[in-house]
Amino acid sequence: MVAGYSAAQVRAAEQPHLARGEPLMLLAAAALADVVRERLPRDGDGAPLVLVLAGSGDNGGDAAHAAADLAATGIRVEIVPTGSRLHAEARAAAVAAGVHVLDDADAPTVAARAAEASLIIDGILGTGTSSDPSLRGRARELVAAILPTLADDAGPVVVAADLPSGVHPDDGSVPDPTVLPATVTVTFGAAKAGLLIEPGADLSGEVHVVDLGLGPELAAFTRLVERG
Repeated sequence: MVAGYSAAQVRAAEQPHLARGEPLMLLAAAALADVVRERLPRDGDGAPLVLVLAGSGDNGGDAAHAAADLAATGIRVEIVPTGSRLHAEARAAAVAAGVHVLDDADAPTVAARAAEASLIIDGILGTGTSSDPSLRGRARELVAAILPTLADDAGPVVVAADLPSGVHPDDGSVPDPTVLPATVTVTFGAAKAGLLIEPGADLSGEVHVVDLGLGPELAAFTRLVERG
C-alpha cells in the first residue's frame, strides 16, 4: 500500500531534518542517480546519453546533483537549464564532474539532443510550484519540442524527479497537457498524492519512493490517498 501526502505535509515533515542540517537534497539526488543507472538502456551503440532538464528551484538542484553523481561514474550527461538560473552548488558539482551544461540551447537543439538520449531526467518543477502547475515560457517550449521524440517505442526513457512537471502534487490535475509522461517517478520522502490520482497517476509511470527518514513526522498527518 502506497500512501499519498500533500506537498505541504511533506515539506513540513522535512523541516526538522533540514534544521538539523541533514543533506536531504544530496540523499534524494543519490537515490535518483541509482534509479537512473538501473533504468539506463545499455544495448545500443556507443555511450548512453542522459539529458537532464533542470528548473530553477530545488527540483532542478536534485536533478543537477544526480547528474554529477552519474557523470562521476563515467556516464555521459548533459543539463539543459529550463529557467533563469540553476541551483548554484548543484551546477558547480555537475560541471566539476564533467557534465556539459547547455545554457543557450534553443528548442530544436534540445529536441535533437533528446532524440539522441537514452534517458531524460525531468527535474523542471517540484512540489514548490503554484496552484497551477502548468509549464510556462522556456520550460513549456522545450517540453513541447521533446514530446514527439517519445512517440517512437525506441525513444528515451523518462525519469521524473519527485513528480512529472506539470502534474499538481496534491490532486493529480494536469491543466496543460504539455507534460513528459514518465516511465518511472522517483519521489522523495513520501509519495505525493497527485502521483496516485488520475490523470497524474497515468503520467507518473512506476512510482519509486525514496525514504528520507520522514516517517515519524508523516505519522502526524492524515494521508490524502492510499493505493495498493
